[in-house]
Amino acid sequence: MQTQALLSNIGIHIRLDEHEKNQVLGLFEEQNFEKGDALLQQGDFCKNIYFVNSGILRTFHLNTLGKESTIMFAKTDWWITDMYSFTKGIPANVSIQAVEKSNCLKISKNDLDSLFENLPKFNVFFRILMQNAYCREQLRTIENLSLPAKDRYDQFVNKYPEIAGSVTQKQVASYLGVTPEFLSMIRGTKE
Repeated sequence: MQTQALLSNIGIHIRLDEHEKNQVLGLFEEQNFEKGDALLQQGDFCKNIYFVNSGILRTFHLNTLGKESTIMFAKTDWWITDMYSFTKGIPANVSIQAVEKSNCLKISKNDLDSLFENLPKFNVFFRILMQNAYCREQLRTIENLSLPAKDRYDQFVNKYPEIAGSVTQKQVASYLGVTPEFLSMIRGTKE
């Protein structure tokens, strides 16, 4: 099982001794996904949170008219889940899909709760992850409400070049909240 990246990610925020590292690693399971594989389907119950060892995943919502809205991408060294479904035990509002071949480590809600109970410093780690995720989403919301689409696209490409180079134009457009045709026009003005 590929675990070094996970331990490094955790080690940014908390220090674990060898016993604690083994305790944490014993609750994660490795899983490989091919391009297009679903980790979660909208409407199912989200039972896991994933750490991305390699590859790119995306979270998206499909509305009643069949329109996809990409909520987020997750690249190597990021975490991804439907947090609302995962924590509340309700049907998922989103789907999670592998954009490319990916390797992940997953942990179930019960095992994560066990970690919180038996290793209190893991609460600190997840609090920091959630604070960072909230800040990122708040900034994204502000950008979506205040910046023109061209500026949002430029920021996306500059901030996440490896994602921009790996996902489809349709997925980028749905992340930015524009049509693929409009995104094509924006990209055309840059060449």
